[in-house]
Amino acid sequence: MKLPFWRTKSRATANRVPSWATPWSSGVPGEGLAPRSYEAQVKAAYLTNPVAARAVRLVSESIAGAPLVASPPGHPALALLASCGLDASGPSLLETLAAQLMLHGNAYVEVATGPDGLPAAMFALRPERVTVEVDSRGWPTGYLYRAGEAVTRYPAETVGDRAGLLHIRGYHPLDDHYGLGCLGAAAGAVEAHNASARWNKALLDNAARPSGALVYQPGDGSALSPEQYERLRAEMEAGFSGAANAGRPMLLEGGLSWTPMALTPAEMDFARVRDTAAREIALAFGVPPMLLGMPGDTTYANYKEANLALWRLTLLPLAKRILEALSAHLRNWWPELVIAVDRDALPALSEDRARLWAQVTAASFLTDLEKRAMLGLEAGR
Repeated sequence: MKLPFWRTKSRATANRVPSWATPWSSGVPGEGLAPRSYEAQVKAAYLTNPVAARAVRLVSESIAGAPLVASPPGHPALALLASCGLDASGPSLLETLAAQLMLHGNAYVEVATGPDGLPAAMFALRPERVTVEVDSRGWPTGYLYRAGEAVTRYPAETVGDRAGLLHIRGYHPLDDHYGLGCLGAAAGAVEAHNASARWNKALLDNAARPSGALVYQPGDGSALSPEQYERLRAEMEAGFSGAANAGRPMLLEGGLSWTPMALTPAEMDFARVRDTAAREIALAFGVPPMLLGMPGDTTYANYKEANLALWRLTLLPLAKRILEALSAHLRNWWPELVIAVDRDALPALSEDRARLWAQVTAASFLTDLEKRAMLGLEAGR
């Protein structure tokens, strides 16, 4: 088969194995920002930032709980997608894959077959441990999974009884083999939001108000000795700083006076900066800010529209990408398999479905069979 010209690669670059950290580095050349690894970005966002963690969990758990429909009906593949692998109490396969695609941009699925040769279990591999192997023309030939000192090679395609590794990836405009997650786009907003959280913590540690100046004004114009200065500073830190000492009265010696210092308008504006950073994080992960508890118009109508937008713009497209890739991979064993989200069973889309039914029912120029076909119903249902 002749390959399109845009799929071929020169031999100088085809055999190059990309570094696992390259596709997810956030540094921009010329701006003095050091590249950050995927692990560092996950710690800063998912493990530390409440907005990013909630956005990822909201999307992944919603996709895992979405009703699914298979063709043929009641197919055993549905049980594989709902399973939690070896850990029955852990997240399901769909929840793990959705979170990996959002954070990393890549998801890898290993299929374990049973004695009958059919899939018996499916496992999601850690994406940052996988490296794509390519041939001289740029096509993937295998995947290397590194866990400590152990290295396992998976074929790119299923050959005989050896199941290939399924690779699901997002779009990356600058890479042919790796997808792009949301961490890089959200990195700046995450850093700003985390910095504002540290600002709040420091403000609380200093009696929840801006510090002031302890002024020494003796009548003879003398200054404090180094020993007196250090003693006074130690007493201030021990007795009057920290949230536990907020509001504690001060007993000043002769010549000492306390002058409070107010925050500047720029310092007082950090709350707005924090809210802006939180909205940018939600935007990067495709979640309406209202659903994450952001301040704003939280009426019932707006909340309902935000939930509908989440399903239309984020959840359904991501679920479709995952389910279509899983269905195509499992067709190596079940050629007729098709898995999709049952849109008719989604409560968030019930009003859209009712509107469509009303419009089709009112179309008097259509036959009953044509109406059933437009509604996605079989002739006998």
